[in-house]
Amino acid sequence: MIPLKELLAQVPQSGEVRWIGVRPSARAPMVEIDAVEARRDAGLTGDHARPTPRNQRQVTLIQWEHLPVVAALIGKAVAPADLRRNLAIAGINLFSLKNRRFRIGQAVLETTGWCQPCARLEERLGPGTFQAMRGHGGLTARVLESGIIRLGDRLEVLD
Repeated sequence: MIPLKELLAQVPQSGEVRWIGVRPSARAPMVEIDAVEARRDAGLTGDHARPTPRNQRQVTLIQWEHLPVVAALIGKAVAPADLRRNLAIAGINLFSLKNRRFRIGQAVLETTGWCQPCARLEERLGPGTFQAMRGHGGLTARVLESGIIRLGDRLEVLD
């Protein structure tokens, strides 16, 4: 039997960027893009996230495979822009990135926490959205090394 500590240390999967979006201002519609610059201690170019080294929510990521789950729970189609996360990543369980550094394209990021759903999702997508998103909200990260992130780029765990 493999000890739990060893199982948690191993992340054999890698992910792929399936969607990129930025929020020009807090309540503005998401802008879908093919590539974005991730800036050290500042987040993504064009995103309204507060560009400071202390900001733990410089980048938000959601798991691509969770989109149909959320859609099934609220009874309507859900696009990545509806959930207002910056990156939708397929092929890796984002929870396995807890307390880790990872590379996406040229940028290096570090997980800072879980991205909890907010009440605005309920306003935007209707009753039940907040509960449907619980456990499916993704994670938050900060940028450690600047670089370009493009659609199709791989997410690889570094430590």
